[in-house]
Amino acid sequence: MQRKQQKSRKGAKTLKIANTPDIISIVQLPVYLSPKATDLSLTLQSLSMAAATEVSLKLLVDVRGQRVLFEEAGKDFVDFLFNIMSMPVGTVVRLLNKEGMVGSLGKLYESIEKLSDVYMQRLQDKDALLKPKVFTSATTNLPRLLPNIESLKDSKQKCFYKCNCGCSRYIAEEPTATCPNCGRTMNIQVQIVATEKISSVTSLSSSSTSSSEGEGGFVKGVVTYMAMDDLKVKPMPTISSIALLNRFNVKDVGVLEEKTVKMGMDEAVKLLKASLQSKTVLTDVFFGNRENGLHLYE
Repeated sequence: MQRKQQKSRKGAKTLKIANTPDIISIVQLPVYLSPKATDLSLTLQSLSMAAATEVSLKLLVDVRGQRVLFEEAGKDFVDFLFNIMSMPVGTVVRLLNKEGMVGSLGKLYESIEKLSDVYMQRLQDKDALLKPKVFTSATTNLPRLLPNIESLKDSKQKCFYKCNCGCSRYIAEEPTATCPNCGRTMNIQVQIVATEKISSVTSLSSSSTSSSEGEGGFVKGVVTYMAMDDLKVKPMPTISSIALLNRFNVKDVGVLEEKTVKMGMDEAVKLLKASLQSKTVLTDVFFGNRENGLHLYE
């Protein structure tokens, strides 16, 4: 008997990375050309960053004015920014710690923590306020820039119960409830089956439409975005360098420098905090002239 061993090995597709101009070269070109819509290099990059704990950012800095004009943002950073909007207030307070929270939300959070359960409604749980959970398929491939707050303190898992008579139409939140159908105690714990999240891309085609399906995150990765100092995000504009310089009121091209920085968990938490109290977030976080900022020119 002859055994044949077949090795089905798919060769990895080699994709040419688009020659996207450096952001400093924008001021040297009459028109900035966006990356081709069919280029999938950013898609591959976003998929590889799914479990990353830091991303690389390219900043255009005004050295004389000591400010960040904007950041050439990829899909990973834009997804991170957009995900901030989906975070419950309780999650934000936990990430920043009560002491570092802006305003009075920290005190409100602390008062809920200290409030005795006897004052809460019978079917209400303080963890729903203090440790809210948000499940969305868009977070499947997000870079892990913020700490896993679930690991900071164990959360209670919500349990549901049924009776032992097979009355499948009724479930209860407490094991002392009585089944409306058979009258027996509903003390049999049931298992909750979570819905499946959107799976990651298993194959990539040359079509930008098919490649974006299952890409994860919030935005498509086939274009480059511009993140302003105040976190305003939009696709990189195809405007002349003169118009771009006039927008930032830059008179001397010589004062501009391109800086590539790494953004990890510490920087992400600082950005989250700065976004709640500042309109110059990127400058506050990455320029060394502000409190708690990083030093770009050490």
